[in-house]
Parts: sequence; C-alpha cells; structure tokens
Amino acid sequence: MARTIARPQPASARPRRAPATAAVPGAIARAVGEASRIKTRAIDRVAYASDASHFLLTPQAVVVAADAAEVGAVMRAATAGGSTLTFRSGGTSLSGQASTEGILVDVRQRFRRIDVEDDGRRVRVQPGATVRQVNARLARYGHRLGPDPASEIACTIGGVVNNNSSGMACGITENTYQTLESLVFVLPSGTVVDSGAPDADAALRAAEPELVERLMRLRERVVSNPASVATIRRQFAMKNTMGYAVNAFLDFDTPAQLLAHLVVGSEGTLAFVAEATYRTVPILPRISTALTVFPDLEAATRALPDLVATGAATLELMDAASLRVGQALAGAPRQITGLPVRDQAALLIEYHAHGDDELADLVARGARALSALPLETPAEFTADAAERAVAWKLRKGLYASVAGARPSGTTALLEDVVVPVERLAGTCASLQTLFDRHGYGDSVIFGHAKDGNIHFMLTDRFESADQLARYAAFTEDMVELVLDAGGNLKAEHGTGRVMAPYVRRQYGDELADVMRELKRLCDPSGILNPGVIVDDDPEAHLKHIKLADPIEAEADRCVECGYCEPVCPSRDLTLTPRQRIVTRRAIARAKASGDDALARELERDYDYAGIDTCAVDGMCQTACPVLINTGALVKRLRREDAGRVASSAWTGAAHAWGGATRVASAGLTLADRMPAALVTAATDVGRAVLGADTVPRYTDDLPRGGRARSRLGEAVGSGDEAPVAVFLPACVGTMFGPADAADGVPGIGVTEAFRRLAERAGVRLVVPDGVDTLCCSTPWTSKGYAGGRAAMSRRVVAAVGEASRGGELTVVTDASSCTEGFVHLLADAGVETRVEDAVAFAERVLLPRLGAIAPRVDTLALHPTCSSTQLGLDPALRRVAAAVAREVVVPDSWGCCGFAGDRGMLHPELTAAATAPEAAEVRALGADAHASCNRTCELGMTRATGADYRHVLELLEEATRPAP
Repeated sequence: MARTIARPQPASARPRRAPATAAVPGAIARAVGEASRIKTRAIDRVAYASDASHFLLTPQAVVVAADAAEVGAVMRAATAGGSTLTFRSGGTSLSGQASTEGILVDVRQRFRRIDVEDDGRRVRVQPGATVRQVNARLARYGHRLGPDPASEIACTIGGVVNNNSSGMACGITENTYQTLESLVFVLPSGTVVDSGAPDADAALRAAEPELVERLMRLRERVVSNPASVATIRRQFAMKNTMGYAVNAFLDFDTPAQLLAHLVVGSEGTLAFVAEATYRTVPILPRISTALTVFPDLEAATRALPDLVATGAATLELMDAASLRVGQALAGAPRQITGLPVRDQAALLIEYHAHGDDELADLVARGARALSALPLETPAEFTADAAERAVAWKLRKGLYASVAGARPSGTTALLEDVVVPVERLAGTCASLQTLFDRHGYGDSVIFGHAKDGNIHFMLTDRFESADQLARYAAFTEDMVELVLDAGGNLKAEHGTGRVMAPYVRRQYGDELADVMRELKRLCDPSGILNPGVIVDDDPEAHLKHIKLADPIEAEADRCVECGYCEPVCPSRDLTLTPRQRIVTRRAIARAKASGDDALARELERDYDYAGIDTCAVDGMCQTACPVLINTGALVKRLRREDAGRVASSAWTGAAHAWGGATRVASAGLTLADRMPAALVTAATDVGRAVLGADTVPRYTDDLPRGGRARSRLGEAVGSGDEAPVAVFLPACVGTMFGPADAADGVPGIGVTEAFRRLAERAGVRLVVPDGVDTLCCSTPWTSKGYAGGRAAMSRRVVAAVGEASRGGELTVVTDASSCTEGFVHLLADAGVETRVEDAVAFAERVLLPRLGAIAPRVDTLALHPTCSSTQLGLDPALRRVAAAVAREVVVPDSWGCCGFAGDRGMLHPELTAAATAPEAAEVRALGADAHASCNRTCELGMTRATGADYRHVLELLEEATRPAP
C-alpha cells in the first residue's frame, strides 16, 4: 500500500508561547461552588499541563471539581459557551488523553471514596482512588480488583475505567469491561446515569429519548453487518483499547448497560465517570515466581506457547536493554546482578493457586517446560514474598526506570501493541529491524508476553523536522507491521492522541464511522477531550510533543510518571513532586524562549507552592522508580535562597544549640501558662512582619517545653556489664514536652520511657558528653543552611566517635526523623558508626528481656512516619505496638503528616492537608490509644485528630511497670 510520510514543521520553528493570561468563562465559574477551586495562575496551569505521556498542552484553567453534580453543571456551561473540558485524575496515562489546551477538570482530590460491599465481593469506588488504595481495603477480605496495571501505586479508578486498563495478569477476562457491575456517569447534557439502578433503562429513556433511540439504531447497524461483527470478534479476542469499545454493541442490548460499557475505555470523550462498582476477584494466596534469563529475545518469545500452556498467571518479557537498565537499579534481582548482558532477554513467570498442592503442580509443570528450553541459568521458583517483591519492583518500575536512564534533554515515547501470541516472536524481531532502520538503537521491548502485548520505547528530542519525519516514518512502518500480524495498535494504554489518526486504519471505514457517530450522540457539541480517539488530523500524533528541558541534576531524569503524587504531603495543598519538577522545566523553558516575565511570575509563585510547602520528607523517593527525592531539589533551592542574616543566625544556633533548645523549651512552657489567644496573636504579628516561613505560629495544641537531656547523666539503664550502645536522645524531646498520659496525668516522654525500659531490661547505654549541644542536623539540612549543618556535623562526629569507641558501639536515638538524620550526617562525614532507632533497639534487645507483657489497650491507632518507612523501621514498630495492644491498626490512608520539624508551625495548612484523609479514618476508628515514633509527628497527628498521640515506647513502659 502506498504511503505518504508527512514532514512536520520542526518544533524549533514553532513559537514556544508562554501561557496567556487565563480566565474561566463566567458560566463555568458560576457552576463551581468555590472560587478557590478555579485555578488560572500560570504556575497552576503549567503544573497540571504535564502527565505521564509525551505530549504537552497547557490548559486554559484548572477546575477542582467537588462532586458529580458540579461536574454536570460545568459540562452544561461548557456546552452553552463552547468551552472544552478534559478530566484528570491520576495523570498516569501514556497516550495524551489527559492533556488539553481547554479547561482541565481535576477529579482526583474530592473523589476518593471507597465502599467495600458483600464481604469484599463488590467494591464501589470514586474516580480519584488509586488501585493500590482500593486493593488495600479489599485485601482484608481476600479479594482484589481484576485490573492490575503496573502503575497501581498512582493510577486511579477514573483512568482505569476510561482506559479499560489491564496489566500483568488480568488479560481480557478480568479488565474493567469484564468485571464492571455498574457505572454512574454524567453525560455532557448533565444527565446522570446509574446503570445499576433497577429503573436505569426507563430513567435514561425519559431523560435522553433521542440519544437512546439513535444508540439502539446504531447497535442494530453494527450487529446486522457480518463484516463488522467479524472484525469486532477478531480485534477484541486480544487486548484492545484502540478506539471505542464497540464490542459492547454485540454484548449488550439494553440502553443503560450498553452505554456504560461504551463509556469504558472512552478516555473521557463521552461522559464523566463518577463512580464504578466492580465485581472483585478472589486473591489466590499461594504464589510462586521465577525470573528466567534466555540467551536472546527470540528464544524467550518462542518459548511462550509452551509456557502459556502450563497455566502461568503472568509471563512478563524484558529484553536486553531493559535488563541493562535494571542492573543499575538499587536492589536489582540477583538473577541479573553481575550478568554480562549481550542479547539476553528475561521472562518473569508466576503461578497463582488456592493451595500448596495446586501450586506445587503448577510449578512442576513450569519447571518441566523450562527444562527443555535454552536458559542462561537453571530456573529457580520462589514463594518468598521478599524475593518476589524484588523481581516485581524491577518489572513494575521498568517504564519509568528505562525512561529515566535516557539522555538528558530527550523525550521518551512508550508505544503499546498486541499481536496473537504465535506471531509475537516474529513481530519482536521485525520491531528490532525497524529500530535499526530508523536509528532508534537504544530502544527497549518489554511487556505482557502471555497476552502478546508488548511495550517499546523510543527516545529522541522529537524537535527538528528530521527527527519528527523519522518518527513519522517509523510509526507508519510499525502500524503496518502490527496490522499485518493481525494485531491491535493499542492494547492497554488507550488510543489517546498518539493513535487517534490510525483508528480508521485498524477498523476500516464502517466501524470508524460508527465510532464517530457514537461520539456525536453522546457529545454533540464536541466539548469533551477533543483530539482524543476521534481526530481528522493525520499528523495529530506529531504535534505537541513534550520537550524535556534540562533542569537541576537531582530531578532531571524525571519522566513525570506521577508515581510520587499519592504519597506527597502537599498534594492537595500546592504542588506534588511531579508538579514541582515540571514547573522547574517550565521556568527553564520560559528563560530559554526569552519570556522573562513568565519566568519571574513562575519563580515568584514557586517560593510558596514549590519550596515553602514542601515537607522534604523524601517519601516521593519511596514511590519513584528512578529514586528521585524531590526534597533534595527543594533543599538545594533553599540553600541557594538562604539569606545571609538568617544563615548566620542559624549557624550561631548550631554553635549554641544547648542554649537554643532550652530557650525554645522555656518559651513553650511560658506560652502554656498564658492565654493561648494572646500568644497566637503575638506570633501572627511576627509572621506578618518577618514572614510566615520565618516565625512559627503558636497554637493551643502545642505542649509545654521538655526537659534537658543532660539530666540523664553519663549513662542510662542498669547492670554491671559494659554499655551495649550509645543513647543519643533527640533534642525535640527537650523543646517539646510529652503529651499527657491519661485524664490529665502528665506523661513522661519517650526519653524517660526508654531510660526506664533499659533499666528494667538490665541493659546499660552510655550518654555522650555535651548531649544537650548535639542534633541530627535536620533543621539546617531541611532549611538549606549549610554552614550550620557543617558546624553541627563536626560536633556530632567528635562526640559520637568518643562515646561509641570509634564506632564500636551502636548509636541509639529516640525519634525516627532524628535517627534518619544521624544516619545521613554520619554517612556524609564518612563515619561508619551504626545508628539504630530506639524502637528497633527495643524490639531487638529490650523486649526479649522484659518477659511476658499484658496488652495495655484493646485498639491502638498507629502512625508510622516518613522516616520510619524509609529506615525500614515499620515492621519493628508494629511488633512493639503489638506487645501493648490487642489490635494494632495502621490506617489505610496513612501518609506523612507534613509536620516536618517546624514546618507544621510555619505552615499549619500543610499538616492539615496532609493528614485530612488519615485523620478522618482515625476518628471513625475510635481507638483506645494512639501512637507514633517521633515527637513532631505525634504533634501533627494530635492536631489533626484531637486525640493525644504518644511515642509507642511510652506505652511499652506503662505496660511493663511493676505492679504497685
């Protein structure tokens, strides 16, 4: 077939316009209940502009929707005024379906309700909840969602429904289309449809008679056409997210269910999905996994039919380029560590079963099949959860990891195709030929081989005419290759903008026209997501390609996948880590294009949104596949912005830290004795004069001051043996006194609790000389005061070196954030002294010596901290908590509290936003006690919930007190 290859206009010739001054049409503004939820500033629009795809369009404005009724009102106003709308929830879509130059509607922040029903057999979910959050609720019932996308940490139900996402194991039998029970959706007219209501069809006919009549005629047109039926049967026998789900015309004959299933996979072009009810899938508890390495990609793909026949639940393919990237990641699987990768490819094979005997039978079948195949090393199956997690971390983070390894300044394009399994080996070989032919030598292939579904990545600047023409020519060859193999051009990532020009090529004129008619029926004014799925422009996929402008090294390799967003404390207040990074790129882009006014505006607003309200807690790194800690970038920016006066003051504080902590303690004690309103008013005046990021705000929930650490003397504990460790209590215990134990009885605090526990356990720990002057240096690190940190580091290194006998003794501290701070401080100084949190020390050393402990409370609400999570402390924290409580509950919505040292007093709105979901869950729980492992986090959670949070070791001390 003759093809014409477009030669697009080079990006360098296109003006890189700054976002124009934006305004929301009056009718839409009136439809939104609160003006604060309408965002028109440049920083808001550029922050939302980027999603995980390789497209970049800047919205005219952002509307944070409150509920389905409001979305309906906004759609009616948009229809009347000719505005266009695009819905955004998780922003993990890869094909450009969540980007727009119109109005972007955020349906993540206020749409997170999850209702588990029928003992987990059903779940009703709003679009802003992530797959991981839903599965966490379902796990206690032994069920899960059918769709299992690799981005489950961040992708939301809204995206899963609208893209008909699948994933590793679900294939075409457990995706949203197959497991959806009902859908609540809102049409552009404002009509709300609940397909699960008993009168759903009658209500839809009454509200939208013309739509129903034409929809049923359209169905008749499809089912009466044998060619259309044959095409649908063939294309949907595989994974298929190309175009609309026209298989619904064959599967459903009632209006409400037909329309609901047409909305599945419609990418926000037909309706707003307000709620989805899923039939869940039972969790098969017995699992065994093997990461097998083949000599090359052909050998791995040729093995697929035999391995599929063994009943494997998953067969995940990774080519040689993928393995090379994986080897460079921290904690890479041992099967590829040290492997001299040439042409090898790997299959991650997994079997799921109800019981051990069934699993053993499946594994035996797999082992027999593998024994006849050419493997680099013998296959080893494991049921060990930790080993399995290592292998899956590699696979699930592969897209972002590979993209993160791309050359700086290049853009990563991830394509997603499917062919019949028996054609996969030949297709992969031909793809590699295309990579060579078109000059994409560093491309990778990976994916869900069991389904014939593979992903491949291209990296380039995609900027010049030659670069875009090369991409256009490659795309044409790839389309021809996949369609000639009887495949689909999109398997699970959605059509989006990237494949919209090829819908007609895959389906033919008749079904393409059916899809266009469906769009006109549901969205006659064309207000929803124009350019997605249906697009007449044959070069649409070559436009609006995102250029990855280089920025600071700490964040330059970010691929904007959005995995970091659900764990960010400021996600519902200002910016997420991804948005902090894309705004830095927007600033760099503005400067490069000479738009100094825009750059200044973005930098001005970035001070608060990007810097002041970042908790620098590092939780983003725990979710990032390429281990970016956006907090490190913010710390750098704080260092660069640190004023000379403030820096000198904080350096002075480092030199006189003992006195500074005593002054802070005395100040809080004095404030505790005065009328709270008076003290708060005084700090508010100071904040108005000196700045909110300089003067902390006093509130009546703050405690009195604590006691000096030097009161401990030279050692704590008892016994005649030599000290087993160094005890370096945290200075936050000096500044902030303990919470009351119960009914107004003064608490003793964690430092005193640890002292008493050590004494009861018969162990002795030495206390460093000058302990009052020592600090983990986190205040200086987080604020960017390098001079003060250096001064404190020198003092701590000297004191710890002497007390620990040159590193012979472990250093124990009693606040998790300080434990993490000391770990980094000593490591940065090249000191190899082991640092252990007091909770871990208690679990390892004290509990075995304390004997039997009677649980003190029935239900304990436990708040791990960002530091305890990053330190790997949480298992020990749970075990200590389990010693004092019959039931320990970590809320499903747990997250960093955002108190972040003094950040919760400088910007209390950060803590309020960060804790809101967890606080609501804690209040509903009605626990008997509340605990954490860090004093400032305890303050944050106390403020959020109204319940006194105390250190878990305080509860342990009370549970082990001798009987009176």
